[in-house]
Amino acid sequence: MASDTGLANAAWEALFRAQMTIAAELHAGDAWGDLVPTDYGVLYALSTARTGLRMSELGKDILLSQAGLSRSVARLEARGLVDRVADPEDARASILSLSKAGAHLQKRVGARHGRHVAEAMSCRLSDAELTQLRDLCARLLAAAPTTSEV
Repeated sequence: MASDTGLANAAWEALFRAQMTIAAELHAGDAWGDLVPTDYGVLYALSTARTGLRMSELGKDILLSQAGLSRSVARLEARGLVDRVADPEDARASILSLSKAGAHLQKRVGARHGRHVAEAMSCRLSDAELTQLRDLCARLLAAAPTTSEV
């Protein structure tokens, strides 16, 4: 493990600035149609869940506050893009899933967004560097404490 505080902070700053810069570039792009990027994030997370997700499970995957997540889900539900059904295992909870329209929109926007991500990343890094970046970020995530430990 590195012990140089200055190096660790410089690496964090570089990672943070790179992520914010590329995210701003992607958010400004035309991939989103009439969605906001955070709403697409909810659609994407739900697209990866075969049986839907409880709001608490969705919250673990989405980098939004609880209030922001609730507003996003309400917008998507009002547009008919997200379905909500009672959770058969917990009467206090509901299960969220993509509607057919939500799945269609997620795939369409996701294809455009994926192309934009590929363009933004591959013009800056080689395939070998992208692989190294992916692996380093995976190590950072794997070593992160769980929410209950924070």
